[in-house]
Amino acid sequence: MIPNSAFSTELATAGPLREPKQMLAEQEYGGHLSIHDDETAEKLGFVAGPIEGPTHFSQFVPLLVDRWGERFLEQGCISFHYQNACTEGDRVRAFVARPDADANACLRLWAEKADGTPVLTGTATIGPEYAPSELDERLARLRPPERLLILEDLRVGMSGQGLEEVSMGFDQHMGPLYPFTLNQKLQVITESSPWYTEAEGNGSPWKRPIIPWEMVSVLAEHANQKARFPVKGPAVGLFADQEIKMHKGPLFVGHPYLLEREIVALSESRRTESYWVRTRILDAKTQESVADMLLNHATLKESYAGYR
Repeated sequence: MIPNSAFSTELATAGPLREPKQMLAEQEYGGHLSIHDDETAEKLGFVAGPIEGPTHFSQFVPLLVDRWGERFLEQGCISFHYQNACTEGDRVRAFVARPDADANACLRLWAEKADGTPVLTGTATIGPEYAPSELDERLARLRPPERLLILEDLRVGMSGQGLEEVSMGFDQHMGPLYPFTLNQKLQVITESSPWYTEAEGNGSPWKRPIIPWEMVSVLAEHANQKARFPVKGPAVGLFADQEIKMHKGPLFVGHPYLLEREIVALSESRRTESYWVRTRILDAKTQESVADMLLNHATLKESYAGYR
């Protein structure tokens, strides 16, 4: 037998090519349309309105459940750095690096368009002792911004204005930030599961329908204005980095949760000013922390009037 060390080739498990659907063309915040609107996106140098990045979480979940089983839905972590936006019609494939002998090892993730264009890079880890993730490492490398304008009133450690009460029903409209329902998402989700559905969800291992991983982002963000972070505007933003970590997952359809937000970092690039928010998701009935999300809100400098 040839030993594994004979070759340096990185082997991976790949999912099928998928065509994620655009569901945010009518998204609004701050009294204006978002980056997902074609006209707005084109003014800022994009080909068209990009598909929401969290859509790609779904493509990785079956590959990671294949690796770790149901445990991944309870204590898994997916951590992404978004590289290139996808528009409707792009075909995308998810890749998970083949694991080593350590059953709890950090796995490298990436996604590519059909032509090989990179979409994202990241990691998957498993709890309760999570290995350092993609965003753990990126946060550790951040340098303090020299000067912020759009975000000059923000500070690291700043918290939202109290606990936010949220839930997600099958036919609940999620507001102007997410102008669709869970049932509408399930009609076009790239990776379907009976565990997500109203008809068959009670057959899940938890005897209840579970919220798809990508919709955890919607649960956490659809009412983020309640945090009242003093971000200047109007300005257009996008997701640059994102991590969702389950502690006592999965999350359930129709169940009440509480959200607690904190700014954990500020940064900037040539085109953006960013604030990194960690959102803790608590079970409203038990007050236990069940999941959290780390999100880099990157605001495009050129979208803010008079920035230069």
